[in-house]
Amino acid sequence: MDEAIMSVDRTTSERRLSTLVRHLGGVSCSSCSPTHSSSSENARISRAPMAAFGSVFASVVQAPEDPILGVTVAYNKDPSPAKVNLGVGAYRTEEGKPLVLNVVRKAEQSLINDPSRFKEYLPITGLGEFNKLSAKLIFGADSLAIQENRVATVQCLSGTGSLRVGGEFLAKHYHERSIYIPVPTWGNHPKVFMMAGLKPMTYRYYNPSTRGLDVQGLVEDLSAAPEGSIVLLHACAHNPTGCDPTPEQWEQIRQLIRSRSLLPFFDSAYQGFASGSLDKDAFAVRLFVADGGELLMAQSYAKNMGLYGERVGALSIVCKSADVAGKVESQLKLVIRPMYSNPPLHGASIVATILRSPELYHEWTVELKAMADRIITMRQGLFDALHARGTPGDWSHIIKQIGMFTFTGLNKEQVAFMTREYHIYMTSDGRISMAGLNKKNLPQLADAIHAAVTTM
Repeated sequence: MDEAIMSVDRTTSERRLSTLVRHLGGVSCSSCSPTHSSSSENARISRAPMAAFGSVFASVVQAPEDPILGVTVAYNKDPSPAKVNLGVGAYRTEEGKPLVLNVVRKAEQSLINDPSRFKEYLPITGLGEFNKLSAKLIFGADSLAIQENRVATVQCLSGTGSLRVGGEFLAKHYHERSIYIPVPTWGNHPKVFMMAGLKPMTYRYYNPSTRGLDVQGLVEDLSAAPEGSIVLLHACAHNPTGCDPTPEQWEQIRQLIRSRSLLPFFDSAYQGFASGSLDKDAFAVRLFVADGGELLMAQSYAKNMGLYGERVGALSIVCKSADVAGKVESQLKLVIRPMYSNPPLHGASIVATILRSPELYHEWTVELKAMADRIITMRQGLFDALHARGTPGDWSHIIKQIGMFTFTGLNKEQVAFMTREYHIYMTSDGRISMAGLNKKNLPQLADAIHAAVTTM
């Protein structure tokens, strides 16, 4: 009986298959007999649509390379042994190698050795301990916002994911869609917010003539922004300029933003990596939190723990009350669930292991300061080298700027010249990663800049 039913089902399926083949490929009925083998039918099905119509993606055009990641693509294609990559936003040792912090290796080994560890899904909001420790790290252990449970924190896919989740939340639940972004800024910022459903606008930030902060332009543009607009702020080590406001200027910016009821959205990718001090690099964020107002905060552990490939980050939204924070968290879950369901476990576990242990935390701060100090040393070295060569211009901005990047002030033609003649790779806006410099390639860069400035 079962065999008879199966035979009927098989015959019915074959007839339907034959009908589909005739419809798609114009195959005659005689050749569509159910007696044909299933492999023959499958071959006809796979070939027919393609032969008749070509690729359904034929109209897709070749996309341009990402302006930042494309630098590495070009660098990898260059066969020159003298090539130098100063485009990548990742720390390199004096030997030019990627660095895994010793404290990260220790934390990771302790996780591996723990037999109680599991590989189950995390909750939508991520690893709870990681979220609490991340909020404490950026807002401070004595933060009233944390003590009053006014902070909703969710684990996200590094800084980019945190920005995207925050952007989509605002697009759904905030009355204003305009987000004001500094000029210049990280190239991915406008793309992330546009895809999230917000409308990127700009405000002046950098003054090319002084190669420093354009305070007047910033104040004028934000004063003219519609009330309630969102404002993106780099917490420290502004990318790509390396120009940060002074504490007094931050207070001026805070007063302006609060008086205009603007909503600050901080991006913190370099806490501790800029100055070597976790507290100093969190100054601006804590200044805004202390006034009791609301804000969004995107965190990344790519730079300060070297967890680039683990994609570890957090989004925190500081609210007016614990009740509001609870509702905000519930809506963040609805943003995350259809986006990536829940975040990965491993990287967040590494961060939590380090932040919860006084010994590991201290070791991390020592290694973090060592990275920051090496970059500061490279800044001074490049400035001294250009001065020694008598390179025209005032290059003091190199040692005044802070963090991973220096905005050299070189134009596109000079950058192209340096790549062509000296095999030095950087973004076309003249941004260089100080973390890619070392004692060996620093003289080569200085020679290239000198030649570019004096001949172009």
